[in-house]
Amino acid sequence: MLDAQILDLYWARDERAVSETQRSYGSYCYSIAWHILYDREDSDECVNDTWFRAWNAIPPKRPNRLALFLGTITRNLSLDRWKERHTMKRGNGEMMLALDELAECVPDLHSTEDAAEAAELERMMNDFLHTLSERDCNVFLRRYWYVEEYGEIAKRYDMKLNTVKTSLFRTRAKLREYLEREGVIL
Repeated sequence: MLDAQILDLYWARDERAVSETQRSYGSYCYSIAWHILYDREDSDECVNDTWFRAWNAIPPKRPNRLALFLGTITRNLSLDRWKERHTMKRGNGEMMLALDELAECVPDLHSTEDAAEAAELERMMNDFLHTLSERDCNVFLRRYWYVEEYGEIAKRYDMKLNTVKTSLFRTRAKLREYLEREGVIL
């Protein structure tokens, strides 16, 4: 079923919207949750919570890209669950490591005043990602959006482990440089 048809079901408050969403995006959302939580039960729960949140958000929202909308909900729910049950054992420590790596080049947003700047930072991040080659962009997103381990990324793109690490190091340096040129204080 096409995204527009699924969205029409949500707008009509037809419960088939949830089953069609599960059919079209269940694996995608589960994959996002799994790479953050590494726990089947927690991942299933986050995916089910995603459908609930989507049901409550549509309407009034009508997302342009349903996959991105659902992926963001799943990712945020998974991150919340990860923080809730945080131990170094969960996620093989990859979540903490990935967040530490990004902390070097992305400012921390804690205050309410910074909330407005978060939207601008998001725009800049998207603009930056469009400057990268397709492979570099994919590797970056696999590490910092899907929180995949270096080894998984290397296998997925038929790269050596050190090549993945070097690519990410260079991309973070480019990101830091890009954000500084844009006036972001790190």
